[in-house]
Amino acid sequence: MEDNLKTFLSLVKVNRFEERYSKDITPDTYFGFPLESIIQAEKRLTSREEPSVGYFSMEYGLGTSIYNSYKSSSPLSEPNTLPRQNIFSNMRIRDYYFQFSIGERMIDLPIYSGGLGVLAGDSLKSAADLNVSLAAVGILWRKGYFKQNFWFKDGQVPEELNWDPYSYPGLIPLDTVITLPLKNGDLLLRLWKYYVYSYDKKHTVPLILLDSDVEGNPPESRGLTDQLYRSDNSYFKIMQRVILGIGGIKAFGALGYNIHKYHLNEGHAAMALVEMADSLDKSNLASLENNFVYTCHTPVAAGHDRFPIKELEKILPDENIDFIKKNGAEDSTANLTVLLLNCCRSVNAVAKKHGEITRLQFPQFAPKIQSITNGIHIPTWISDDIAQLLEKYSNRTGTCSSGHMDLLDLENLRADENFRADLWKAHQANKRKLSEIFANWDIKDNCFTLCWARRIAAYKRPSLLFQDPRRLVEIAEKYGPIQIIIAGKAHPNDSLVGTYINNIMNTIDSLGSKGSVLRIIMLENYDIFFGKLLTSSVDVWLNNPLPPFEASGTSGMKAILNGVLQLSTLDGWVVEAADASENPDANIGEIFGYRHNSGDPIGNELDLRLDSDSAQLYEALEKMVKLYYETDKNGKTDIGSKWIDIMLNCIKQSHYFNTCRMVGEYRDRMWFVKD
Repeated sequence: MEDNLKTFLSLVKVNRFEERYSKDITPDTYFGFPLESIIQAEKRLTSREEPSVGYFSMEYGLGTSIYNSYKSSSPLSEPNTLPRQNIFSNMRIRDYYFQFSIGERMIDLPIYSGGLGVLAGDSLKSAADLNVSLAAVGILWRKGYFKQNFWFKDGQVPEELNWDPYSYPGLIPLDTVITLPLKNGDLLLRLWKYYVYSYDKKHTVPLILLDSDVEGNPPESRGLTDQLYRSDNSYFKIMQRVILGIGGIKAFGALGYNIHKYHLNEGHAAMALVEMADSLDKSNLASLENNFVYTCHTPVAAGHDRFPIKELEKILPDENIDFIKKNGAEDSTANLTVLLLNCCRSVNAVAKKHGEITRLQFPQFAPKIQSITNGIHIPTWISDDIAQLLEKYSNRTGTCSSGHMDLLDLENLRADENFRADLWKAHQANKRKLSEIFANWDIKDNCFTLCWARRIAAYKRPSLLFQDPRRLVEIAEKYGPIQIIIAGKAHPNDSLVGTYINNIMNTIDSLGSKGSVLRIIMLENYDIFFGKLLTSSVDVWLNNPLPPFEASGTSGMKAILNGVLQLSTLDGWVVEAADASENPDANIGEIFGYRHNSGDPIGNELDLRLDSDSAQLYEALEKMVKLYYETDKNGKTDIGSKWIDIMLNCIKQSHYFNTCRMVGEYRDRMWFVKD
């Protein structure tokens, strides 16, 4: 077995191995996981016979604290523990007297901001599950995204996050340093690696992370990879995209990987295509078009990078600028989305509705825009109690342990009273975990509980639920107590959304006298740990983006996997999942609000329709609260209730909305590589 370690070190040049990592990387194991899996993955990636995929993303949310967590011989370092969090609620006296704590917990690898990163992380896990030869590249964000603080009258107050990459379990620096030759001087980037294992630990995918905090770089360059999505400085924005794109291509080359297809997850990595074009015969770019795959994730204007060409000219070589001008220029601006649409033969949107909208937005590229609907990684997001329930009945349902979610036969159990009772018990077990964590705020497991939690952006309409708080009180007084949990981060430079947060906090505070029937909690620093907790333990998941501006959304997919009902507008993935009026057997909850009809103009993303849609939201909410308290009457459950039918429908839908299906579609329709 000693040869295993020698082979590993010949393939992976670990910086200061003996001093820092020799106790955690042994002839048998890599931080407690099989070392052999890494050796086989590295050999496949460097093989000349087997083509591989190179995956680019600006962020990755891997859920390293809740799934496939590495073991380390050293105790968890203080910088890598979850920072203290506060609660803002309409029970202010409790906020003052009680400190919210879930005990010492490792932070998730802080290289993500939200759903885009979580999707990228889930994609890598499913690529490993499916044994696809794939290597991913991203950036080592030394200050993460940001630490969120809520202050009454100030809303969201961002704070710098500091963590220690050298002591983070499973993360290793390499000896390899690459050079980016730019007009304003060379930039050095150190490569790091983090291995993403399959659910059974037999396969793995390496994630390469680029770091500009390297001796030899000037001080201003060493901070380029500090904060994810820093937008207060256009030079930083451009350089972060140069690092990801050009740096990623050079990293694959330095490691000797045989990349057959380059998959650009969002337009942030467009410079990878520019870098590759520089080495090709400009009169014949067919191989460039064939080798690059582009996934567009948003219809929202802010999601499409545009930079003044004059700013790019200060940084990039002339041949790069010429290529950008030819393929992505709009007057004096470079549009990276147009650049990729022009130069990638394979392009996809992330839901069927999003494909329709993207073709409306870019009609000249419509023939090449296909749809591959997003999903979630089932082994990461399924709760223990729901997983155990499905395992108990697996002889009649199929299994979800491998991530494939073969639950097409779940319908056989609809009339089984034992299964229906067990499903409710599993859900209640999840709710008890939630009530225990928030016990100091009087959250109970026998009360209707609703959650809105996601990235806070204008088109996602975080304040829709609070347009008429009087209606919330009326519904609670009429049918029974309502518990509401709100969580999410807004970009620190988004002043408009900061105003929404402040308004929500003011509304919550105004409801202090209604705490006996309406309890509202606003949680700081929403992350993957809380994402799994909330999507599995509330009764209803609220999803109210303005159609048609939600490309997909994945938080609701996590909720339906755990039997949590949806209260949603008809947009993104929900269009495919369930519109109860059209398909009663697919009912996953209540659909409300404005609907975008095929062929209609897209509309204005800032025309939020708050009044009309909030009125419909309250009507739908009232139906759900009424049904909930008819189902659970003073601790006695009506197992024949329609509520349990809908829970079963939700879990059934999950067989489709998963990343094993999604990655399989990418493999077969866009990458054309074998597993």
